[in-house]
Amino acid sequence: MAAFDVIVVGTGAMGAAACWQLARRGQKVLALDRYDIPNAMGSSHGVNRIIRLAYFEHPAYVPILRRAYELWRETEQLAGEQLLWITGSLDIGASGSKIVEGALASCRQHGLDHEVLSAADAMARYPGYRLPENFVALHQPEGGFVASERAIVAAANLALQSGAVLRAREPVLDMTPIAGGGVRVRTGRGVYEAGQVIVSAGAWVGELVPGLSATAVPERQVLGWFQPKRPELFRLGAFPVSNLKGDLGHFYQFPVWNVPGFKIGLYHHLHEQGAPEQLSREPTAADEAVLRRGVAEFFPDADGDVLALRTCMFTNTPDEHFIIDRLPGFEDVIVASPCSGHGFKFASAIGEILADLVTARAARFDLSLFSLSRFL
Repeated sequence: MAAFDVIVVGTGAMGAAACWQLARRGQKVLALDRYDIPNAMGSSHGVNRIIRLAYFEHPAYVPILRRAYELWRETEQLAGEQLLWITGSLDIGASGSKIVEGALASCRQHGLDHEVLSAADAMARYPGYRLPENFVALHQPEGGFVASERAIVAAANLALQSGAVLRAREPVLDMTPIAGGGVRVRTGRGVYEAGQVIVSAGAWVGELVPGLSATAVPERQVLGWFQPKRPELFRLGAFPVSNLKGDLGHFYQFPVWNVPGFKIGLYHHLHEQGAPEQLSREPTAADEAVLRRGVAEFFPDADGDVLALRTCMFTNTPDEHFIIDRLPGFEDVIVASPCSGHGFKFASAIGEILADLVTARAARFDLSLFSLSRFL
């Protein structure tokens, strides 16, 4: 029976980063994924993901984000390719709305450069937007995006170079405690033992940790790319990343990059929840329609032909904050998901946090916001 210091279950954004951080510290690491490494079945494909410092969700995220920026830069330097692109970010909504006031609170608490723009000023600076008069936009210059698929590849390659063992197409069937400490992990191919296990399985975390099945709820998301009628307004350098919340919902946007089209998504999309294997991966006309409503309302100069639709999985907690904690009653298991649809940007730093937990290093951040005790 093969023995390891740590087994990582799920080798997406969080898992791949944890594998690298652990292996570079000399840990004997095994990573197991039910699909390919990388794959398009989880939460992080679709070319890129937003990264932003003006975090309206909670100011406690900002210190972790600052470390994530540093580690993304280190990752891209070691990988030899650019992964982090700075475009500036906008958080847009009605004056006094949570998205604007939350972003402003994070900026003020952490001394972040920012500027609050009226709707007219935001449209003058970025003419790709069409905003209602009562909207305002908080601009933060350090926002941008991470090349998400390439970042996972980079972390996986760095983990392999550091001695980690990565195995794809090997789903975990169960985990059991070993008398005296440690965990036994059984797959369809074999049985492995480790001192500790990290479960970073995203939408499948509820299947591996049954106590979380009602807390970690998978949700189907669809991303869309649309051909701009005026491409110059949406090119990289002319258009930022942004979050925009209005009566039609909470949309997020990217400049044209790497693949054709203006990219847009809608948080909670069509509110389709269920087991990850039962949620359809095939985009439909209804998926295009709900995204196109946002494009037509707020970005009319991008309202051209659809160029691509891609499905991914969010996994949401009731309060939409992360879970990063040891499993009560099974302390050798660390749960590192779900991330409720806004976690990718943190992956580089969460990998380091998980390595710190495994190797008993002092905590770099206050993780109380992510405690399992709030649910169990």
